Amino acid sequence: MSSLVVERDANAVSVSVSGERITVELDDGRSLSVPLEWYPRLLHATTAERDHWELWGNGYAIEWPGVDEHISIEGLLAGRRSGESQTSLGRWLASRNS
Repeated sequence: MSSLVVERDANAVSVSVSGERITVELDDGRSLSVPLEWYPRLLHATTAERDHWELWGNGYAIEWPGVDEHISIEGLLAGRRSGESQTSLGRWLASRNS
């Protein structure tokens, strides 16, 4: 007889962003840290914008509303970087300078 093992996904409980890294504390006790350069909008954000993050739902994703950045915990755990094109990032950067 086999048993069904249901593993739940980890969720974020807190986030910190330094000049070089994004660190996410998960509800299962793990910490995850990735290079800030993986997310160019956050790399170009002000300290105040980086510090203003919100958890979505029960912590399945993180949003930085000031820079329109959204990162799923699933994506972080899978090692996915931002998928934003250089064209889109260029338009966003230009809009910040006007």
